[in-house]
Amino acid sequence: MVDMVSIIAAIDDKRGIGKNGSLLFRIKEDMQRLRKITDGHPLVMGRKTFDSFPGLLPNRTHIVITRDPKAYHPEEVSPHVVVSSLEDGIAAAKNAAGADEIFIFGGGQIFTEAIEKGLVDRLYLTIVKGDYSADTFFPEYGQFTKVIEKIDRDVDGYQYSFLTLEK
Repeated sequence: MVDMVSIIAAIDDKRGIGKNGSLLFRIKEDMQRLRKITDGHPLVMGRKTFDSFPGLLPNRTHIVITRDPKAYHPEEVSPHVVVSSLEDGIAAAKNAAGADEIFIFGGGQIFTEAIEKGLVDRLYLTIVKGDYSADTFFPEYGQFTKVIEKIDRDVDGYQYSFLTLEK
């Protein structure tokens, strides 16, 4: 049974999440947090996000959304799932191991669609101080007002906060 649909993302002060198809920053502690939080849970993501991965994240079902699933070769993500819509991705995730919490994993269009359609219950954000000249942005998230956790950090030249929010 699905208890929660969550988003996990790292953003800058202007809600930037990416530039030229890559993440804005790779902060070791943030990556460790991401691995810990998502371990054992399904990840729903757009094709471009999936294609940007250096490899599959272990112990997670990867569900890839693409406009043309037939043109996308499932053997490249096997035994994972290729779907044509966010709703189909969430439906597929409900049948995966760890479906008590499903993670929307990006990119910007998928994040926006999930929040605008009211599909998301929780946000796990890493907010990095500064403007990193992004060309891809996280959507407005003002409806998430309940702070579950906030941890401020200053490590490896980055000032950032781990922020967990719910509606």
